[in-house]
Amino acid sequence: MTLLLKDNSNWLQVQRYWELLHVLVFRTLKVRYRGSFLGVYWSLLNPLIMTGLYTAIFGATFASYYGNSILNYVLAAFTGLVVINFFSASTTQALSSVVNNGALLNKIRLPVSVFPVSMIAANVFQFAVGVLPLLVVMTLINSKSIINVIALLLPFLALILVSIGVGFLVSALYVFFRDLPYFYELVVFVIWISSPVFYPAAIVPKTVKQFLALNPLSPIIESIRQLTLSGTLPDLSLIGSALLSGIIIMSLGWVCFQLWRHQFMDLL
Repeated sequence: MTLLLKDNSNWLQVQRYWELLHVLVFRTLKVRYRGSFLGVYWSLLNPLIMTGLYTAIFGATFASYYGNSILNYVLAAFTGLVVINFFSASTTQALSSVVNNGALLNKIRLPVSVFPVSMIAANVFQFAVGVLPLLVVMTLINSKSIINVIALLLPFLALILVSIGVGFLVSALYVFFRDLPYFYELVVFVIWISSPVFYPAAIVPKTVKQFLALNPLSPIIESIRQLTLSGTLPDLSLIGSALLSGIIIMSLGWVCFQLWRHQFMDLL
């Protein structure tokens, strides 16, 4: 009987967390796109413009690394940009989520972790509606394989895990260090420039590549490119590397968040 009551209590907590997450995601999207003409499809504007800019500047130079095809470079640059944009937007919004809801947390007892998670989830919805259909079409055209299309979900899952882990970490740190956003802008820039977004990973010298390998977004970008641009079956080593990085970073972020959580209320 005690075990049954405990199971019911855990289930009620999960259900309550899910309902609260749904409310927060809906509120975030409603506020973000209120009065907007294109809504979530504005998320496509930045990567499309930046892809055109990179193609104009670097397309002719780097096309040789993509089968001497400018179109392949366009697709490669686009996939890199959507990954870095998702990570940057999600984690930057998650950073201030706990502090911004400090007044609410002081009035109502809520699971604190739901706030950074809701920011990531709102961007997941935005990505799934805006960017993912384009990636699916690109993959079908280039690979002509439904297996590659289904496999796209795995590096995307890895991207979500990385973003959640970093979101937990930075949202917790921001409670203690209110000047963190200025430092985090620099961190995001370093991650962006060290990711093979507008350049192929093949041009990076071996002495530098070992340091760039620490970037968790690199295997995600390379995995998505392999699925969308090649006609071969999914590279399981790339996908495995991306998922492993995601699991490690999410676990680290969750542990830090839980260790520091009891100190939040004194500082909010």
